[in-house]
Amino acid sequence: MLAGLSLALAMMAGGAGASQEGPAAPAAGARGLDPMRPETIPTEAQLGVQIFPNAQFLRSYDAGRGQRFYLFASPSSFAEVVAYYRTVLRQRGYDVYDTPPTHAFEVGRFREETMSFPPGVTVKDFTSGGSAGYPNPRPSAQPARFPTIIQIVPVPPQ
Repeated sequence: MLAGLSLALAMMAGGAGASQEGPAAPAAGARGLDPMRPETIPTEAQLGVQIFPNAQFLRSYDAGRGQRFYLFASPSSFAEVVAYYRTVLRQRGYDVYDTPPTHAFEVGRFREETMSFPPGVTVKDFTSGGSAGYPNPRPSAQPARFPTIIQIVPVPPQ
């Protein structure tokens, strides 16, 4: 389970070995959607969890086994986003990493035989270690950098 979460977090950072400064160029043949084509913003009903109020949808990635994970960025602090999800999900969640601070909330049962990732919400602090934050992928858009990234893996339909 942690191996899958580690892969997702690496993708949140732009790929394995990417710096805290932001995403690396996608690898040839990388799974996901065409980066030049805008995606439809998923609804809370599709995700099965609430979306943090000021979060901006970035994109989704194919997680394998019929799952996707959805990335959102927030100009709010890591602590604010974690506190929000603690309240709306009615659970404390757990720390995945101390550096960079990463916190996860499980929202469904992980079935290793049919899933690549556990359904849940993962929040990552992109200002750790003095980083200016995750670069906004939309040129000239504000904010220029996001302090916090939110990954949502929905519970697959039954």
